[in-house]
Amino acid sequence: MKLYDYWRSSASYRVRIGLKLKEVEVETIPVSLIDGDQLKKEYLSINPQGLVPSLDVGPTTLIQSLAILEWLDENYPVNPLLPKSSIDRAKVRAQAQIISVDIHPLNNLRVTNHLKSKFNATSNQIEDWVRQWITQGFGALESKVGVGPLLWDSLPRLGDVCLVPQMHNARRYNIDLSSFPKLLEIEQKLNQIPSFFNSQPESDAYSD
Repeated sequence: MKLYDYWRSSASYRVRIGLKLKEVEVETIPVSLIDGDQLKKEYLSINPQGLVPSLDVGPTTLIQSLAILEWLDENYPVNPLLPKSSIDRAKVRAQAQIISVDIHPLNNLRVTNHLKSKFNATSNQIEDWVRQWITQGFGALESKVGVGPLLWDSLPRLGDVCLVPQMHNARRYNIDLSSFPKLLEIEQKLNQIPSFFNSQPESDAYSD
């Protein structure tokens, strides 16, 4: 397998965690979003959205981080990302989607670049924009924590895989996370798990 990855991408970070939880080895192919590699013809032939991650699984290439994670969960049963109960699965998916659908897309690089180029948004205005959607989403997520000690139960689930990268991203924008004590406690526990810790952007394997 080949993972087309950008070290600081939250979506790529999620998939790196998922691959490690599933004990799947991949070849990592860097795609620099800063240098515009994602918009080059060669990469657009792999992922026409011009986004990362993409996962080449041999006969095809998968895109969209949640779709990739669910494919991994269906094909690699170790460390299941979704619980057995259909109700619980729906609730865990909702936790993941609060982050990956409602928070992250509003704050990724192409959106913040558009705010700058189209509306002349300043750095302070960009930070206000990002803070608005992260704090709103985290407020909802804080109220939707399950039985614990992690985001849903005692195992790292799909929501946990999304949470840690988004917490990392929030700190990049100097967001005060003290209003989310449950999320902070869960994040601390998750980062003690090697699959999470070793997927961090600052890891020697990913940072440039």
